Amino acid sequence: MKPLYQRDTALIHYQGKQGNEHGALVAPIYQTSTFTFENLEQGSKRFAGEDEGYIYTRLGNPTVRELERQMASLEGSEDAAATATGMGAVSASLLANLKAGEHVIASSAVYGCTFSLLNEQLPRYGIDVTFVDMSDFKEIKQAVKANTKVIFLESPVNPHLQVFDLEKIINIAREHHIISIVDNTFLTPLLQRPLELGADIVIHSATKYLNGHGDVVAGIVCASQEQIDNIKGTIIKDFGASMAPFDAWLISRGLKTLSVRMERHCQSALTIAQWLSEHPAIAKVYYPGLNEECGKALLGNQMSAGGGLVAIELHADFEQTQAFVNKLKLFTIAVSLGDAESLIQHPASMTHATYSLEARHKAGIADNLIRLSIGLEAAQDLINDLDHGLNGLNNQSVAGLDLYQQA
Repeated sequence: MKPLYQRDTALIHYQGKQGNEHGALVAPIYQTSTFTFENLEQGSKRFAGEDEGYIYTRLGNPTVRELERQMASLEGSEDAAATATGMGAVSASLLANLKAGEHVIASSAVYGCTFSLLNEQLPRYGIDVTFVDMSDFKEIKQAVKANTKVIFLESPVNPHLQVFDLEKIINIAREHHIISIVDNTFLTPLLQRPLELGADIVIHSATKYLNGHGDVVAGIVCASQEQIDNIKGTIIKDFGASMAPFDAWLISRGLKTLSVRMERHCQSALTIAQWLSEHPAIAKVYYPGLNEECGKALLGNQMSAGGGLVAIELHADFEQTQAFVNKLKLFTIAVSLGDAESLIQHPASMTHATYSLEARHKAGIADNLIRLSIGLEAAQDLINDLDHGLNGLNNQSVAGLDLYQQA
C-alpha cells in the first residue's frame, strides 16, 4: 500500500484513519472484553465471518484495529496485526508459516529471546533451524534446504548493530521461494522499510521506539492481507497473544511524536558514536552507517539514518566493563531501548544470556560489549557521563583477555 502522505505526516494523518461518532480529536479507548449483538442471528453471522463487527477483544478491538491501520500505512503493507509483546510478533510470524518437518535459516546474532525461541522451542516441535552469518551470502545459500520455509533476521542486529544488505538477502529468499521475515524494531518505518525491498513480513517490538515512553510491551506484524489474516486467524486467536486496547491507544499516541523523537535520537547517537570512536578506552564502536564496517554503503539507500543505538567494546575485561556500567549516572541500567531515558545494558550477561558460550562467540557478543540506547537528554550531558565512567579504565589491549566467558 503506497502511503498517501510523507511519513512524518502519515504518523498523524494515516490512510484508513477512522473518525468517531462524537468528533473527539483523540480516538476513544474501547476498554471492553466482549461486544454485544443485536440478536442471535447477528452473533452467528459474526462467528461465521459473514458480518464484520467485533466479537471479543482477543479476536479484534476497534482501538487495536486503529493502531493496525496506522502501522500498515507507515510500513506500506496491506495490513498489520498487533500482538501483546514483541516476542508475540516474532512467534506469531514464525509459527503461522512453519510446521513440523520444515526448516528456518536465522541470523546467528538476534535478540536473546528470539534466539531461545529458534534454538530451543521450535526444535521441540520438529522445526529445524540453521544459524548463519547473514553478511556471508554464500553461507546463506549453502544453508538452503529443500524444506527451508523461512529466513529470519534483524538489521541492524541486536546487540552489536551489524547491518546486513537486506535486498541481497531477500533476493536469495525469493529465488528459493522462501518467506523473508525482517525485524525492523531498531530503525522503525521512518528510517528503513524492508517491505519496499521485497521482504514478505516486517515485525516490530512496539515496546521500543514506536511507543517511545517505556510504559507498554507490545508487538506489530506488517505483511500482505493473506499473511495477516492467517496470523490473526490462527496463532493470535488460538495462542492468545492479543494486544490490550489501552496499550494500543498508548502506542498510537506515541507514534504521533515518532518523527521528532527519532530525529533527536539519531542526532545524539551519531554525535556520541563519533566521540566514542576517538576515546582511548574504547576498542570498537558500532553505529549503523558510521564507517564502511558499520554499513556506510547502505546509508541513504537501505536506511536513511543510523538510529538511536550505539554499541561499544571497551579495552577491558568483564570486571572492568561492569565497573564502567555501574559508574554512570545518566544512563539507567535496563534492557529495553527507544525511551526518553538513556539506557545501558551488558548483552552477554543480560539480554543474550540465553546464548551458549559457543553461540555468543559465533555471534560476536563479547564480555566487553555494551549496548547504549541514546535517549532525549542533551548529548553533551550524556558524553560527560560516559567520559566520567570511562575515566580510570586501563587503556590496555584486549589481546590476551578472555572476552567470552560463560555467562
